[in-house]
Amino acid sequence: MERKVAIVGAGISGLLACKYTLSKGFHPVVFESQSSVGGVWTKTVESTKLQTPKPLYQFSDFPWPTSVSEDFPNQHKVFDYIHGYAEHFGLLKHIKFNTRVVGIEYEGPGDEEIRAWSSWGGNGEPFGSKGKWKVFVEDLVTLSTEIYMVDFVIVCVGRFSGLPNIPEFPPNKGPEAFQGKVIHSMDYAAMDDKQAAEFIKGKRVIVVGFQKSALDIAMECSAANGVDNPCTVLYRTAHWNVPDYLPWGFSLAHMYLSRFSELMVHKPGEGLFLGLLATVLAPLRYAYSKFVESDIKKKLRLAKHGMVPTHSFLNEISACLISTVPEKFYDKVEVGEIKLKKAPSFSFCKNGVLVEGDTAPIEADLVILATGFKSEQKLRDIFMSQTFQNYISGSPGAALPLYRECIQPRIPQLAVLGFSESISNIFTSEMRCRWIAELLDGTFKLPSIKEMEKDIKQWDEYLKEYSGGYYRRKCIGALHIWYNDQLCKDMGWKPRRKKGAFAELFEPYGPLDYVSN
Repeated sequence: MERKVAIVGAGISGLLACKYTLSKGFHPVVFESQSSVGGVWTKTVESTKLQTPKPLYQFSDFPWPTSVSEDFPNQHKVFDYIHGYAEHFGLLKHIKFNTRVVGIEYEGPGDEEIRAWSSWGGNGEPFGSKGKWKVFVEDLVTLSTEIYMVDFVIVCVGRFSGLPNIPEFPPNKGPEAFQGKVIHSMDYAAMDDKQAAEFIKGKRVIVVGFQKSALDIAMECSAANGVDNPCTVLYRTAHWNVPDYLPWGFSLAHMYLSRFSELMVHKPGEGLFLGLLATVLAPLRYAYSKFVESDIKKKLRLAKHGMVPTHSFLNEISACLISTVPEKFYDKVEVGEIKLKKAPSFSFCKNGVLVEGDTAPIEADLVILATGFKSEQKLRDIFMSQTFQNYISGSPGAALPLYRECIQPRIPQLAVLGFSESISNIFTSEMRCRWIAELLDGTFKLPSIKEMEKDIKQWDEYLKEYSGGYYRRKCIGALHIWYNDQLCKDMGWKPRRKKGAFAELFEPYGPLDYVSN
């Protein structure tokens, strides 16, 4: 029987989902609202480079071309690499571009029957409930709407696009009070390079935020305007953004992406022995974090700039907040081209921004909000059923409830990919897509809903313990081997992939360790 699979989004996760469902004989159709594959790499800031070293950020069966020699290629080379993957595996013909999914609706057993299930889909299988999904799609060129009936939906909408997160302000203290212009970083990234350069030229710019897009935009503003019109970066929290991946000459991958590094961390469902070992190794875990922090503080002169974070590097990596600082960023701060301003909160006034606790505003012509995206709301809004919206959101005090970071136990015939992050999102998405493909193919069945919800709770407790104030952000950053082991065991693969005990314990794991099953 021909099984149709709808895939929402043609970013990295969507392309991988397409490739691996095809490999199992399914019939995928990918809906992409933009005119090209690539997700966040389709529209980004000109100066943006890859955040993860190239060997970690690659498809297992499609190596980077030899012409790309640098470890951190620019956005154009990353886009070309992803597009090359789609072409190489013949994925483009399965993608409907300029096509936006406006909603999905489940046709099958009703809410009451689904609530009574003890197994996913009624019997733990991907097509067990004999229901169908209606996918409502809008053609963005003709503005016509079409409905597709499919057997399974894979949602690959990602965290970093679509619905911008705009801070809320008291009445008359928001952007409407400002006589200049206010845009989101998404709008800036959507401009072509020349247009963006002209847009910021000669303007007093304030950038709000301190993650990667904020730093990249600040660098572009400094290049355009120098000390004549310095760019002010408003930040709420300082972060351990890394200058490189070699703290004191040691490989960060060896320190945090090996089995030995994961022995220092309490893991979901770990058992007594591993729990005791993580407790015994806690001082070493602390020392690792301090070792990396000392290197970052020295190289970036954080103390001099008042930018030493109050949380640990382990918190940072456990919450997938690691990003690289643009080269010479703090040099620009030193010469006055970029100004850093801590702002627990701020409001707008006629001629600029007023930071809480200050009496005089920071004058500006343009404010760029690099304040992230409402990714949870975007995911929730795709469901037309209020019941499913509530299921996917989960409880207010917990991270998104996804078993194996993919399946909501109470929503049948659907998976979510690319929402939970890691240090290398190609690597993580590929493992999840292979797992989903094997699940759809009947290689294994999911445990009961009760067991899956217990596992989700254990992972949530791990996030709370190690991610500090960022625990609601879905991430497997400090436990990607432990996580992949679980996927491998489900699929019947050998979880230990290295040759020799020493390599197994101390060498970093990466995409090429999972080339074959």
